[in-house]
Amino acid sequence: MNRRTLLNIGLLNAGIAALAATLAAAPAMAQGKKMTLAIPGVPPIFSSVVTFVADKEGLFKKHGVDVTIRPFDNGTAAARAVVAGDVDMALSPTPPVINQVSNAGVPLIAVYGLPNPDWVLVSADKGKTCKDIVGQSVGVDSIGGARSVALRSMLIGCPGVKIEDVKQVPLGSNSGTALIAGQLHYAILHLDDLALIQSQGKPLNILLAMKNTNPTSHYLVYVVRADHLKANRDAYVRMVAGLIEAGRFMNDPKNADKVAEIATITGHDKAVSKAALAEFLKIGFWATTDDGMPRAKIEAVATLMKKIGAIKADKQPVSFDKFVDQSVWKDANAMVK
Repeated sequence: MNRRTLLNIGLLNAGIAALAATLAAAPAMAQGKKMTLAIPGVPPIFSSVVTFVADKEGLFKKHGVDVTIRPFDNGTAAARAVVAGDVDMALSPTPPVINQVSNAGVPLIAVYGLPNPDWVLVSADKGKTCKDIVGQSVGVDSIGGARSVALRSMLIGCPGVKIEDVKQVPLGSNSGTALIAGQLHYAILHLDDLALIQSQGKPLNILLAMKNTNPTSHYLVYVVRADHLKANRDAYVRMVAGLIEAGRFMNDPKNADKVAEIATITGHDKAVSKAALAEFLKIGFWATTDDGMPRAKIEAVATLMKKIGAIKADKQPVSFDKFVDQSVWKDANAMVK
């Protein structure tokens, strides 16, 4: 065997070794940076389905990030976990987060949003109006949580009735269950709660709907710590890219059955989940063409929170430009395209 042949064999072996090393490293690289995303509700509320679609359809990993989803009792607790550094991102209700930032200066930044609330105040009894809740128990998630703030906000559409006139009962995401069991007569519900209760033949009357009483309201934001975003921006962009693609996947009618199957993680069966999905899509629930954080809506929420006293008298509402980072969505959207 001459020297040229030996040299070629040596080069070939070196090439094979390099290729083997690359292939061995590929799975690790494909996993991407590990991140944790907190969602509201145990079981998760329907708004969180987009997060599970991004996970189950491999859309987070497609964009180079390995995301662990952690359910919390409510979105306010999830936001607190971000502030504490226990999780990287949280899906949390916009009004309480704005209150936290405005009152306590917590370092939360909104990077993506779900702009259209689906909250309704319902009664299990016929012939009731919003005025009949005076002195009654009303199911919410937690005192000061998303459903609690929604109740306070919707009561603007019920002249003469204030939040202090009712007894709020903190039930996490289980108000619908309490209504079905007859333990409550009034509650703040989501559209999927309605779909579930209607599927069980229990009639409910809608007394107030957020979309009517407060059309400039904003529902949820994905929030991160400002310093963590600065230090690890690429990973957050990749997370949002996965969410954007998941939202578009959900809006495609041909994926309805698959989304409904994934949505059973909320505790609803597939039929209820599919019916609820259709109702959510009607109101443009998951933002697919923009970042879901219109300036007018965010500023209207901040103004309302100040008006109803949720932001302290000696504090000013956080400004849109300090609260929202629109560049993350822009870069994530470019990645999806």
